[in-house]
Amino acid sequence: MSAEEKTAFLPADDLKSGDIFLRLERTCGAVPEKQWVPAYYFAICLPDGTKIGRCDLRVGHNERLYIGGNIGYGVDEAYRGHRYAAQACALLFRQARKHHLDHVIITCDPDNPASARTCELAGGQYLETAAVPPWHNMYEEGKRFVMVYWFDLKEEHQNE
Repeated sequence: MSAEEKTAFLPADDLKSGDIFLRLERTCGAVPEKQWVPAYYFAICLPDGTKIGRCDLRVGHNERLYIGGNIGYGVDEAYRGHRYAAQACALLFRQARKHHLDHVIITCDPDNPASARTCELAGGQYLETAAVPPWHNMYEEGKRFVMVYWFDLKEEHQNE
């Protein structure tokens, strides 16, 4: 498979579960000079279409993504506590598999136990707490460490 085939944007209208669905809001192409890979940006929605949060999938692997992760998520405060972020991750795993990714990385702030719990619920394997290098944009945002979780996409996880 060519690099173009691996990173071409693919249909995402099947990212649904019983509790939520992901509505594609936009895509963003790669910016190689910044080590940015192609990305999908979604709204996390209830079945009636109510937007309750957001998530994104960055397609590829590099040094920047080891710190920043392939997946980001956030659930609006009024909707937290229902495991919607873990469900969104499971749906994003489907999209990542379409791109033939055999694993993804999700990172979170060590001071955010809810996000760490989401990684555990989604089937992640904790690898380490890594220092954010000074060249990374997260360092400029004041972040100094991230917890790194590995998700093996070759295995089917029970919560997908």
